[in-house]
Parts: sequence; structure tokens; C-alpha cells
Amino acid sequence: MKYKKLGSAGVKVSELCLGAMTFGEADEKSFMHKVGSDEQTSFDVLNRALDLGINFVDTADVYGQEGLSERVIGAWLERDRRRDELVLATKFRFNMGAGPNRSGASRYRIMRCAEASLKRLRTDRIDLYQIHMQDLDTPEEELLRALDDLVTQGKVLYIGCSNYAAYRLMDSLWTSRTRSLAGFVTLQAEYSLVTRDLEREHAPLCRAQGLGILPWSPLAGGFLSGKYDKNQPPPAGARLEKWKDRLAGFDKERNWRILDAVRAVAAELASTPAAVSLAWLLAQPQVTSAIFGARSVAQLEENVTAAALTLSAPQLKRLDEASAFELGYPYAFMKTVQGAW
Repeated sequence: MKYKKLGSAGVKVSELCLGAMTFGEADEKSFMHKVGSDEQTSFDVLNRALDLGINFVDTADVYGQEGLSERVIGAWLERDRRRDELVLATKFRFNMGAGPNRSGASRYRIMRCAEASLKRLRTDRIDLYQIHMQDLDTPEEELLRALDDLVTQGKVLYIGCSNYAAYRLMDSLWTSRTRSLAGFVTLQAEYSLVTRDLEREHAPLCRAQGLGILPWSPLAGGFLSGKYDKNQPPPAGARLEKWKDRLAGFDKERNWRILDAVRAVAAELASTPAAVSLAWLLAQPQVTSAIFGARSVAQLEENVTAAALTLSAPQLKRLDEASAFELGYPYAFMKTVQGAW
């Protein structure tokens, strides 16, 4: 396992991050119902992940009903006592509880969310605390001051953001620097061979400003695992069997072309489509750690093989070309005129 700095921060994390969205078997009210793992399986996955060199785990207060994922991690930390082997990340922003302040990133809410997450996680600190999506109702300075106070108090060590527009992210970084406040060190965002939109604005911005990118859905919801075939029903028990609308959204010539290229490279390397897809991400500039989920120890072990996989320059080029996307204006114009954007 390789380790990289968490953006511009000094702490080092494994280049694969275990996503805990599926921890705990959620009830029928949760969108994770029947695609999660029970508590003991989650414990087994966590222990095996650390044994394999993964030291980075990401969750959020909204994963599972009433903070289920955080509660499962907290129970594991209390039982197995491996807290100091772990860089623990969680997120806030979306609906939790009731009332007019059940969502958002106001100072009032951030302080409550942080305390609630600390209690569920049964820990004295959150290593990376991330806003789950920008909040247009709250001034960026207000949320940054609240997060800065949490850092000063030692309850949070580093802060990051997720699902931010590029203009808002740049505004946030400027505000934190000009107001001498703690600033974001990471951007968590959707990024995969299927979804490369981040490369237009966010990747260059993160490179220039020193932020590490934490891709979520690196396997495009499981599409890049190789389980799915064109014009064929999804296999029983697969995640996209439940989310048929999302699978239908992948039914495009470009995506099947990508999957064909991934399978071809996997065959050359005697590897798996999932490992090849993750390895492609790890080769991208500014990617610090790719967040992947695992509902079983076997699934975890399969995905971790990506850390030892090296793609050749020709293989990377083939994957790049198969997943090429429309740049749109003004990026296509700039590339035409100057060869880059």
C-alpha cells in the first residue's frame, strides 16, 4: 500500500480509502436497504482493511438511518481499540433530525453536527471533517469560522469539502486565507472513467491550490466492476439490480466502450475490471485517495489489489481515449486554439 499526503496537510493516508456508506444493515427507510452489510461483517471489513494497510476510512452522518454508519464505526472503535491506526473522515450538511435547522451549514448547525458525530463515533476527534455539499444559504465565512473553532478546540484536525462548484471552492479558499481561518485540504467529488467532468475546472484548481482529490463512486456505482453486460439484465444481488434507473443511465455507447477497454486491460494484466478502474484513478494527478466500498471481506480484498497494479503508458492512453468526453465551451475552444485548457 502506498501513502500520500492529505492534500497540502502533513498527515499521510493510504491511496485507497474505505468508504463506510454500506456499514450496518439499514432498514427500509434508507436508500442503502439491502445493499449494506451487518455490524459483524462491517467489523471484519474494518479489521481486514487495516491489516492490508488501509489507514483511511470515510463516512458521513447521513449514511444509514440515524447515523447508522457512524454508530457501527463507533462500536468497532470501542471494541477493537484501533483508533490511532486510523485517519477517520466524516461529513455533515444534509438532513438529520427535524425542524428548520435539520440541514445546512450554519454555525449553529455545524457545532451540533460535530458533537453528534463525535458521540456516535465514540472518539475525541474527527481527523477530516467535510461539508457534504456547498450551502448557498450560509455565507462561506460563517461555516469556515465554525470549522476553524472546531480545529482550535482540537475536535477536528483538518477540514475538507465535497460536491462544491469550482467558483465556490475558490471563494472559500480565498476567504480562509484572507481571514486567517483553517482552509480545506481536500475535495471529495465524483470521479471515475465514466465521470471525468472534474477535469475541466476542479482538477486544475486543486493542483494550483494544493488540495487533494478524494474520488467517490470510483467504480461508477459498480458499473466498472465488470458485472454488467450490454442488453443483459443485471446479476442477482448486484447493487444496480436494485437501482435499475441508475443502470439505465449507464446504457450509453461511450460507457460500454469504456467497459470493453477496462476488460481488455484487465485481461492483459490478469487482474479485474474493478482493480484496473481504481488503478487508472490512482494514476491521475491530484488524486490522494480513491474511496471505495466493500460489503464483504472478499470484495475488499479484490479491490485492494488495485494498490499493487501499475498501468503502462499505452494502457493509460487506451483508457483515456475510450473515456474521452465532450469538453464543451470554452474548454473545447481553448484546446483548439492552444492545445490545452
